[in-house]
Amino acid sequence: MTLEQMAVKETNFKFPKQTKFYKGKVRDVYTVDNELIMVASDRISAFDHVLPRPIPFKGQVLNQIATYFLNATRDIVPNWLLATPDENVAVGLACEPFKIEMVIRGYLAGHAWRTYKSGGRVLCGVSLPEGLKEGDKLPSPIITPATKAEEGHDEDISKEDLLQQGIVSAADYQLLEKYTYSLFERGTQMAADQGLILVDTKYEFGKKDGVIYLIDEIHTPDSSRYFYKKGYAERQAKGERQKQLSKEFVREWLMANGFQGLEGQTMPYMPDDMVNLVTERYIELYQIITGKDFQKADTNHVLTRIEKNIMRHLGV
Repeated sequence: MTLEQMAVKETNFKFPKQTKFYKGKVRDVYTVDNELIMVASDRISAFDHVLPRPIPFKGQVLNQIATYFLNATRDIVPNWLLATPDENVAVGLACEPFKIEMVIRGYLAGHAWRTYKSGGRVLCGVSLPEGLKEGDKLPSPIITPATKAEEGHDEDISKEDLLQQGIVSAADYQLLEKYTYSLFERGTQMAADQGLILVDTKYEFGKKDGVIYLIDEIHTPDSSRYFYKKGYAERQAKGERQKQLSKEFVREWLMANGFQGLEGQTMPYMPDDMVNLVTERYIELYQIITGKDFQKADTNHVLTRIEKNIMRHLGV
């Protein structure tokens, strides 16, 4: 069986009472009655571009990590998740999403570091102190929101601009901010319990019947960055790069092969050994963050398996 045959690159199901279908960068979302059926594909994106080759088991990893954290944070904020009828599927409430991502950062890494390295000291209206190095812990976690783009790049935006443009009300933003800090605190503690540092992450929220819900995935390697706690201080002291579990190594591979999502650049073709490495890294994160062994789902006729399990959930 080829890697492509093992992976879920896309789905095109037709369910009874289905009213909408939306294909995101990595998820295929079906609306059936008042439920969202979210299929976590094995597509992988970086620099707001979907890579040509899917990564076997990536969707299962993301779905199961998200489920783990959604169930572990229900006491902080209501969330959309109702059921997980398949390893790659989450079913939940259809909410009206806020058009922003609540990005929160506890350490200087990724996009924030690239901005800082180029001389920027203000990110989304938040001032950063002088003298920081890549991977340094920030004085306190900062929220750097981003507007959600239908196509292309999400854009950084300050809290002030969000409110001024009416993208979100002041009352709602106050609650989103509170939830974001509390979720990050819980995620940080859960990561620390497993020997990891939650560096940065993002949360998405929606509203249904006047209630704010946490939606989408949380604390997965697609939405978060993790460092290993062991050796962190020593690596920082020596000016070494941190050992991390996130999608950043995929971005670094793309950059090393001449791609940063800029106009005129050609997406490189990922060879089998790199695809397998990415799969291994995703599974490694699952096992570390949950403390459980990863049980690979049956990938023989994977689309048939997913469709049958969704139909069973729908009572068809």
